Amino acid sequence: MKRSTIVLASVAAVLVLIGMSLVGGYNELIALDQSVSSQWAQVENVYQRRADLVPNLVETVKGAANFERGTLTDVTEARSQVGKLSVGKDALEDPQVFQRFQQAQDKLSGALSRLLAVSEAYPELRATQNFRDLQAQLEGTENRITVERQRFNEAAQAFNTKRNTFPTVLLANFFGTRFKEKPYFKARAGSEAAPQVKF
Repeated sequence: MKRSTIVLASVAAVLVLIGMSLVGGYNELIALDQSVSSQWAQVENVYQRRADLVPNLVETVKGAANFERGTLTDVTEARSQVGKLSVGKDALEDPQVFQRFQQAQDKLSGALSRLLAVSEAYPELRATQNFRDLQAQLEGTENRITVERQRFNEAAQAFNTKRNTFPTVLLANFFGTRFKEKPYFKARAGSEAAPQVKF
């Protein structure tokens, strides 16, 4: 009888340890998932800041005589596409939605870069205080976007690493879509080449 009690106690202890490990793994996945969600909200926040600055920039630039209308149209259209694409945390669960979001933001980034590059040929535009202020705010916002995207990728990496380690991967797979891998922001195609600016 004593031997069976020891075996039973040992089995119970092992089951308790496994249970504690599963609970700990689940809780850590929840914490990392919340970290990714929080960082995603920061990414959306800085993108919204940029989207809010664009109409002011466009109106300031419109005042410059003979400014390239095609560039303004590109910026306005890219800003419109970003506005139409409403994503939330859903983008973290669907790689296609995430990719569409990133492509729309990349298109706006490209259009803004062209706008700022073309503005160099218009000294009267660059001389206005409004334009200089908006340009400084946009440059600062672009830097914030880069930082927040990097932080998001770090949070996604921490989540994905924990999610895919053993035995947590078994737990994550058990809960199905609740703990799907998080996507990463990637560099825009062709971004390794320096942009060509012609006047």
